[in-house]
Amino acid sequence: MKNSKKGFTLIELMIVVAIIGILAAIAIPKFADLINKSKEGATKGALSSVRSAINVYYGDNEGWYPAGAVAANSTVLSGALAPKYINAIPQAKLPGTTHADSSVVALTSTTVTDAAGWAYFGNSGDNVRWGQFVAGCTHADLKGTAWSTH
Repeated sequence: MKNSKKGFTLIELMIVVAIIGILAAIAIPKFADLINKSKEGATKGALSSVRSAINVYYGDNEGWYPAGAVAANSTVLSGALAPKYINAIPQAKLPGTTHADSSVVALTSTTVTDAAGWAYFGNSGDNVRWGQFVAGCTHADLKGTAWSTH
């Protein structure tokens, strides 16, 4: 009678573990990149939502954008837009930067400073940029475009 044992050898098991390790080394960076892409998409979608709300406000108020000083908690802009135009200012998620997610809106009249959150040009005397709402960051997005130019 022949004595046969069924099972895997140590070499076969080591080869399988090595293949799984190689696949994991390839998949984990791709997964991290997908997370950053989803955050970028969420920020660009939020930017579009707030811009649409500002444009509807502009139409309803006979050519006037929300103006005035925006507090650190963005009460003036969200107070002008909510609840009729938008429920709340969404968070800006800026992947690839050192900034935390933030819904803070900074009032600016000249240029965007590098900070977390959003920037709003609320000076009615500036006919060129008045009413513009941008991401408040000067870092580049995943495609190399500065956030403040979106």
